[in-house]
Amino acid sequence: MTLAERLGHFAARASYDDLSEAACEQLKIRVLDTLACAIGALDGDPVRLVRAQVEEFDGSGPCSLIGGGSATPDRAAFYNSALVRYLDFNDSYLATGETCHPSDNFGAVLAAAEYAGASGRDFLAALALAYQVQCRLSDVAPVRDAGFDHVTQGAYAVAAGVARALGLDPTCTAHAIAIAGTAFNALRVTRTGALSHWKGLAYPNVAGAATRTTFLARRGITGPLEVFEGEKGFMDAVAGYFELNWEAEDLERVTCTILKKYNAEIHSQSALEAVLELRAREQFSAADVERVELDVFDVAYRIIGGGEEGDKTVVRTKEEADHSLPYLVAVALLDGEVMPAQYRPARIRSDDVQALLLRVAVRPDDGFSRRFPAEMPCRVRVTLRDGRVLTEELADYPGFLTRGRTWEAAREKFERLGVPYTTPSLRDRIAATVAELELFRVPDLTSLLAAVRLPRAATAATEAT
Repeated sequence: MTLAERLGHFAARASYDDLSEAACEQLKIRVLDTLACAIGALDGDPVRLVRAQVEEFDGSGPCSLIGGGSATPDRAAFYNSALVRYLDFNDSYLATGETCHPSDNFGAVLAAAEYAGASGRDFLAALALAYQVQCRLSDVAPVRDAGFDHVTQGAYAVAAGVARALGLDPTCTAHAIAIAGTAFNALRVTRTGALSHWKGLAYPNVAGAATRTTFLARRGITGPLEVFEGEKGFMDAVAGYFELNWEAEDLERVTCTILKKYNAEIHSQSALEAVLELRAREQFSAADVERVELDVFDVAYRIIGGGEEGDKTVVRTKEEADHSLPYLVAVALLDGEVMPAQYRPARIRSDDVQALLLRVAVRPDDGFSRRFPAEMPCRVRVTLRDGRVLTEELADYPGFLTRGRTWEAAREKFERLGVPYTTPSLRDRIAATVAELELFRVPDLTSLLAAVRLPRAATAATEAT
């Protein structure tokens, strides 16, 4: 069999019973964390534009939109995935040469599972499968240095997860994987230079498109089954040769994913923790800061520190702000937190944060780089105007592999992000359903998500748009 066919067999036999107790617990935590991110993004500018397009060209269908309304499965997958991704607050997986966000698969798997009337058990199995596929391909076939985005591996994950949620057989699943892997190879320019709305929409686009092509495979459309190893296939044209034995895989990779404490790019998390710990302990004002020097591992420097992916001192938009370590450190020192409020246009453009970010210097540290991804080490050195020098060094943060990945932390995040859009009763019902999702059917959850609502002011703005 080809690798796509082997993956198809692995995907088709994935079962809730294959999940360990730890994996099931962590998967439910990811679902609640993901829903917090999605609900908290309902009034995001690009999200409103996506919804307007879905409503104009569709506006009905068998699948629920978070926040109310319905659409076809592929468009529901696109819109709900855009919600999950917009804040850049969802989970991450760190491989040596790649970083991805496995909860990006949630919207597509949810739409397919709702369409199929699937059980919570089958939904959890399909989502765990999508996590496994994306994480393992990130381990063995990183594509970032070749100029491709992590969305590229995600196409295989979406197809596998959607096929499992629909209950497709191994053959149809293999063709779904082959089509998606061939069709959706995204460029890394999405996250370099002047960042655009597409940073938050690249994966949702593939989530919707791969959902559509998986439905085509369900009808009998075939794809190039040698997508991985064939001439001009994924190995030949994109990733290089790798080995991956799908027969030996499990569904446990979700336990290796990490959660964000701060609303910022994942590689910034330990640095922000260090900056805020120092600020709280020493009780200095941002106005007292002469300069900040930050030593980080090479991936953080390359992506958000001003390395190979563009100047990070030019910050004009939300997308540029959450991928700029100088901005993130500056706004953390000024505001004492990094949450969605720190990305309002007026906050980004304000003189105080724009001036302070220019006094933040980021450097790669070879020793720290050797410790990544097992750790996320950093060292912050703050020089004050009175001559004092304050330092803090950390190896990780709450939400990393060793601590903070708890139901209670996810519930707190869900409360904070969900308050503007939900009642206390609705939040309690959503959380309770997720906590025992194996006892429910997917429509039980999606009916609750459809009851989420935009605040009146945001609704009026959307209608005016």
